[in-house]
Amino acid sequence: MVTSRDVAQLAGVSQATVSRVLSSSSKPAPHTIAKVLAAVETLGYVPHAGAQAMKTRRTRTVGVVVDDLINPFYPELLDELTRTLDAAGYRVVIWNAGAESHVDAVAAIRERAVDGVIFTTATKESVELQAAVSQDNPIVLINRIVEGLECDQVASDNVTGGALVADYLLRHGRTRAVLISGTEEASTSRDRCAGFLQRMSDRGHPVPAALQFQGGFSHDRATQIVDGILAGSDRPQAVFCVNDYMAFGALDALRGRTAPGRDDCWVIGYDDVEMAAWESFSLTTVRQPSREMAQAGVRMLLDRLLTPGLPLQQVEFPSVLIPRRSTSYAA
Repeated sequence: MVTSRDVAQLAGVSQATVSRVLSSSSKPAPHTIAKVLAAVETLGYVPHAGAQAMKTRRTRTVGVVVDDLINPFYPELLDELTRTLDAAGYRVVIWNAGAESHVDAVAAIRERAVDGVIFTTATKESVELQAAVSQDNPIVLINRIVEGLECDQVASDNVTGGALVADYLLRHGRTRAVLISGTEEASTSRDRCAGFLQRMSDRGHPVPAALQFQGGFSHDRATQIVDGILAGSDRPQAVFCVNDYMAFGALDALRGRTAPGRDDCWVIGYDDVEMAAWESFSLTTVRQPSREMAQAGVRMLLDRLLTPGLPLQQVEFPSVLIPRRSTSYAA
């Protein structure tokens, strides 16, 4: 195995100089750096991660907790997270919350095998979140707000996003709307529903409890809900699902029970995943800037690792409604 001593001998410098060149500490003169890097390339030297971690107390590894990877929003968010962390020189360990991997996640967090943890989904009851809090790990929440939790958090303005949907429907005379929420535990679902319901009520068209359903963020459950509604005689004018994945299910149900050319029930989703713009869906939805949210979350975590005493940050991105053909008939 090639060691830093071998690199130092070939470059004609000390091991300490090799360490300074390859670390983020103060750099030697440019000609010294060039000699060391040339020796590294010639010998094929790769620094030992374990040894570096012992010296610096940093693993240069970040844990990312995800959930519901079937929902296309999370792979898109994860793609940007891994790209941004990789560009910053960090490895990424991904754990699927709720799966067996949460045991590994908790162990790694408690053993400080990661420098920090990014949560793309979390509730106060999340075992991974509780483990990270108990170990005082640097934590960033993305796409979630957990009230009372002292950590950096990034989200979009979900309350306003829900209100935008109500405004859009009422502007086009769609006063009888079905609401399909996610889960009560998820702040995203609660806030989107709250914004939608409050605006509908304020505008004189409160949504009856009989038209409010919990879809569990499930495509199949949303399909079943809308299919059941359409089987009745009182057809709604619109269906608002608090994520795109459920909205795809609502569209599937409508296509199965709607006569050709009939377009009297609109569907609106939330997130604006890439699939929403596909011609086969053309889904009207509220856009979350997932890539910008991911970049902001990584920046917060890296700042926290560099300066642990920084004031906590909570960043909220604006949401924008994107009209497409699932509601375009009154545009």
